[in-house]
Amino acid sequence: MSAPGVLIERPPVPGGSMSDGTSGSTSEGTSGGIGREGDGGTGGLVCQLVLAALCGGYAAGAAVGWGSEKAALIMGDFGLSAAALIASVSCFVYARTRGSRFRPAWLLFAFSSAMAAAGNTVWGWYEVVLDREVPNPSIADLFFLLFAPPAIVGLLVLAKRPVTRAGWICLALDSWLIGGSLLTLSWSLALAHTAHFDGESVTRAALSLAYPLLDIVLVSMVLALHFRRSQANRSAVHTAIAALALTVLCDALFTSPLLREHYQSGQLLDAGWFAGSLLLAYAPWGSRVPESPAPPRGPRHHSSRPIAGSLAALTPYLAAAVCTLGILYNVIEDRRVDRVVVLTGCTVVLALVVRQGIMLLDNIALTHELAQKENHFRSLVQGSSDVIMIAAPNGVLRYVSPAASGVYGRDADELIGSELASLIHPDDLGGVVHEVRRFLAASPTEEPTTRIECRFKSGTGEWLNVESTVNRHQGGLIFNSRDVTERVRLQAQLQHNAEHDPLTDLPNRALFTRRVRQALSGRRAGDAGTAVLFIDLDGFKGVNDRLGHQAGDELLIQAARRLQDSVRAGDTAARLGGDEFAALILGDGGRDHSARESRVHEIADRLRLTLSQPYRVEGQDVRVAASIGVAFAEPGISAGDLLRNADLAMYRAKAGGKNRVELYAPQMQADVVRRTEQATRLRTALKDGEFTLLHQPVVDLTTGRIAAVAAQARWRSTQGILFTPAEFLRVAEDTERASELGHRLLQDAVEQAAERAALGHQVPVSVRFPARKLVDKSLPHGIIEALLTKYELPSGALIIELADSDPRISFDELEQRLTTLRRLGVRIALDGFGSGYAAINALRRLPVDILKLDRGLVEGVVESARLHKITSGLLRIACDLGMQSVADGVDAPEQVLALRAMGCTHGQGMAFSGPLDEYRLRRALARGEYALPSRAALPVLTGGALPAMRAHHALRPHNETRVPPT
Repeated sequence: MSAPGVLIERPPVPGGSMSDGTSGSTSEGTSGGIGREGDGGTGGLVCQLVLAALCGGYAAGAAVGWGSEKAALIMGDFGLSAAALIASVSCFVYARTRGSRFRPAWLLFAFSSAMAAAGNTVWGWYEVVLDREVPNPSIADLFFLLFAPPAIVGLLVLAKRPVTRAGWICLALDSWLIGGSLLTLSWSLALAHTAHFDGESVTRAALSLAYPLLDIVLVSMVLALHFRRSQANRSAVHTAIAALALTVLCDALFTSPLLREHYQSGQLLDAGWFAGSLLLAYAPWGSRVPESPAPPRGPRHHSSRPIAGSLAALTPYLAAAVCTLGILYNVIEDRRVDRVVVLTGCTVVLALVVRQGIMLLDNIALTHELAQKENHFRSLVQGSSDVIMIAAPNGVLRYVSPAASGVYGRDADELIGSELASLIHPDDLGGVVHEVRRFLAASPTEEPTTRIECRFKSGTGEWLNVESTVNRHQGGLIFNSRDVTERVRLQAQLQHNAEHDPLTDLPNRALFTRRVRQALSGRRAGDAGTAVLFIDLDGFKGVNDRLGHQAGDELLIQAARRLQDSVRAGDTAARLGGDEFAALILGDGGRDHSARESRVHEIADRLRLTLSQPYRVEGQDVRVAASIGVAFAEPGISAGDLLRNADLAMYRAKAGGKNRVELYAPQMQADVVRRTEQATRLRTALKDGEFTLLHQPVVDLTTGRIAAVAAQARWRSTQGILFTPAEFLRVAEDTERASELGHRLLQDAVEQAAERAALGHQVPVSVRFPARKLVDKSLPHGIIEALLTKYELPSGALIIELADSDPRISFDELEQRLTTLRRLGVRIALDGFGSGYAAINALRRLPVDILKLDRGLVEGVVESARLHKITSGLLRIACDLGMQSVADGVDAPEQVLALRAMGCTHGQGMAFSGPLDEYRLRRALARGEYALPSRAALPVLTGGALPAMRAHHALRPHNETRVPPT
């Protein structure tokens, strides 16, 4: 089969479905169909069997005369009365218990059956009880005459109601056409003889004519209802029609002169009336479906509907033919035309002419409406921006709307006759064929349409993205297509934007993680040479601070370009965010462990050198360094774990001095766990108040008086572990708890200083504070000012020691902040003076009151002549600038003497006192001073005596609080 045939040809539907995709259907219920209420199908079958048995038994009894004349009279009169009463009760109960728009019809049938039961009862009263012939006329005739009118009205209620006035007129005309034709034929055959009085009374003659005329009307309604029946509850309607038709047939036989002269109750004719009553009793309960409009169904491939429709259309002509036969029979028989036949025939012909005129006008109106709708839909199709195509079962396009020229750039006439498969992209044809086959195999009721998206060839040879809604159409398909190329491009752009960094256009974290996951799970899953590199640009924040964020963005773009150019074609370079980048290096399948490490390390070092080269940004050269962490894939490792390992290695490279490459080692994860545990304990310690504040006196080296106290924090955990300040401050930095810890210690130091001042101890307190925290935006603004105001500390009572000398700190902001504090009376001390170049730079730019010598200088000031000269020079600088000087870590008397001789004004250390709690501090402040060592009191220090003497003095501090040394 050709490609178009494969595309459109409809496969057979399982389950005996028809070629149009609709399943074969079973016939609806006939008269007395199987019920689906109550017991379901089994209960309905039982009812039908019982009904057949009763009717068959009655017919058999009537055929044999019931065994006796008396029994025949009883069964012929009261048996029919009982059957009619059962029908009346059944229809009445159904109408009262089931809400339906046909409820009046069943009530009318109940009344009609009740009249028949009353007539048969009266008839039996005369024949069985009174044992005499029934009078003619009698009251039974009144009841029998009342049987037909309610039944006729009930049939009108069951009929499909016309929606227009012309429809009602046509219904009346159809009824008269049927009734008039039957009347003509019946009058010609039998009623003309009955109409002759022959000495009978008018009443008896009227009764003789009333029965057949009512039967004719009833037959007319039965036929009219058959051709105009409603689609709702067809099984019940069919059964009711069958019951009334059987009753009318028996009435017609009864009224014929041939049978009436020899009729006696209990004969076989009564079996027809008996069966008609029982069928009417069964009719409302034996329906297949509830009384609701039937759902629309697909076309059926059987002839019941066409024949029924044809008979309905031929009804007027059949009626005229019957009427003509009646006239012809009358002419042949009597050699003259009866006036009743002529009058009836004329009215039938007149009704036929009127009906045909109405139908002609109706057809003209329908033709006009159809033309308007056709023009309307043609305008919609031709003016639509969507392309509508109809493909035949062999895949050839039979119709293409004019919109094709605007959408596809090809005329509709050019596309008509071409194969649909030749217009679809070869890569998409297989998917389209599969979807069409699946759609055609599905049930039309469950899936009336489907959607197909493929590439379609335009007139310029370009492939357009086309979305089509597909419907079934006479064995072929209807395609309602639209050009969605722009939408597909937009979706692709949105997808690209979602997976790439907007600044550098490198893959972002999400796409990089997915590619790492693919590398670990694909054919390279067992390749241990696959590695992930995490890259951080050292000094990038300083570029942003100095040159602005626009310059920083330009630097990132250049760095991304260098990174992209440095990796291989199969590798992936990505930007994870900020100044962090990453690279996925795929392995070469080698098994040598050392060779893979050497290869990846070489790649990483080359990247480091490339990224560390100067960048030309806004007309000047800018330098940043690169810290790179490397992690190798291992069997069973996940993408998340591999990325985490590379991240840990990168942070280890930054902690190890930056601008270096670090390979991941399992110990790094252990260090992270340990720091995390300490950080957790630190958070608990801050909450539970496990920190305590100690103070170490700062002594005037000239007088020995306590000039200030230095606040120092200690953390003793609930487990009894004492952490040194270096340990818990490092954890605090890692967990961003330094601000909270520094704030709390500052508040405690100021509060205790205020309490001591209230007791008369006016001693300044020195608090160590990181310089970067003074300019940190996360620190609450004005926190130091608020504490001074709250506790009313006098001017000069607070000393802030700048605890670090980070070169990345903006000196302009720091200078402005320190100037503000000095205006409030806060003195500034430069801690760790002499330990690096940053201290000299800070001394040059910052407003500093006190220089605090680094402990490293003080420890060797006596033994080392070089340190002696350096310390002496620094102290001379402080003196020339008019600043106080404090030596930290003065632990030996000879250090006191040496520092005092060099011009140092104050000292702090174990030579005077260790850190004191609040109680011992107040005792020391009450005493007011410490004894200063004198050169005469010291022994002559020769050889190894000096270390021994230093140890001797170090072991005897003044009132030292017993805490482990830090």
